[in-house]
Amino acid sequence: MVKKIVYFLFVSLFLFSCKQKAELVVYNNTNIDRNNEIIEFCFCSVKDQINFKKGDKIIILNKDNKQVPYQVLADNSTIIFPASVNAKDSSVYTVMTGKPDSVVAKTFGRQVPERKDDFTWENDRIAFRMYGPALAPEKPSNGVDVWLKRTNRLIVDNFYKDDLASIQSYHVDNGEGLDCYKVGTTLGAGGIAPYINNRLFIGSNYDHFEIIDKGPLRTTFKLIYDSLTIGETSIKQTLIISLDAGNQLNKAIVLYDDNDELIKHVAAGIFLHDSAGTKIAKPEKGFIAYAENAVSDAGIPAGRSFVGVYIPTPIESIIIENKHLLAIAKKRPHKSFVYFFGAGWSKWGFPTDDDWFDYMEQAAFKIKNPLQIIIR
Repeated sequence: MVKKIVYFLFVSLFLFSCKQKAELVVYNNTNIDRNNEIIEFCFCSVKDQINFKKGDKIIILNKDNKQVPYQVLADNSTIIFPASVNAKDSSVYTVMTGKPDSVVAKTFGRQVPERKDDFTWENDRIAFRMYGPALAPEKPSNGVDVWLKRTNRLIVDNFYKDDLASIQSYHVDNGEGLDCYKVGTTLGAGGIAPYINNRLFIGSNYDHFEIIDKGPLRTTFKLIYDSLTIGETSIKQTLIISLDAGNQLNKAIVLYDDNDELIKHVAAGIFLHDSAGTKIAKPEKGFIAYAENAVSDAGIPAGRSFVGVYIPTPIESIIIENKHLLAIAKKRPHKSFVYFFGAGWSKWGFPTDDDWFDYMEQAAFKIKNPLQIIIR
């Protein structure tokens, strides 16, 4: 009897030690299909199961045994990949050692010193920029600028290169998109500012930056604002922004320094350029959105441009102030504040205003109800 027990223990240990893969079971508990949604897991949870050794690479396979692109984040532990799961269903992905296929970059971001220190970033859907220290003499805001695009190619570098060489202005649609959004001294397309005593304290350009994740599926970076002035008080603000492939919305983590007891509320906002634009506010679902005519610098109509903001924590009020649609929420002392902002275009996936408003509602729902992973 003892020999049999020892034998079975030996066999079990041998089979476990020979296991060469781990399965990620991704569950969708919602009533909508979730397609190519970026999800993440810790490599530490599968490393031992796949007998990972120094120098090994991993691959992720879908149910058809085809490789799925993935990215290891800057912490060298978190892995992200796109998952697709039907409504009220599950999908299984296999992790094992192997030779990964090359991955086409779908996100990108960098500082652009040749254009006054813009920090510009994009994915396969949309592009954005925020203003840097070299533009300080022109007194820019910390608002968000949008570059509309209608190609899944990465266009930022070419747009800057052609514009600076006077080959093609990025303010005119060349078939791939354009910059027709105006920020000025506003919050632009989803910027954020403290809201104190019924006053909005819009900041200026960022002072420092740090790139954290460089793609191909997620770009994450940090913008540091050394001195946001509130009365006689100067407060440091840090924004950590990430944009995933296939997503219209950025995730933003907002942090203030030790003086942040002064900031009890923040306002994420959208500047209303056009009095004829269409705006929508659904505080019970956490979002505001706006649609307006897009017009190039040459005065040529370019369809409709869209902007949206989603706040996961309760919105206390929504107001219009100084031509801004503002969603105001409570900021807890010494805690980060998380919100999402983004944009879209009628020429790239959103034919009507209602298509954009529906997207914002669905995006808010998905963020509240993330896909779940169980490792087996």
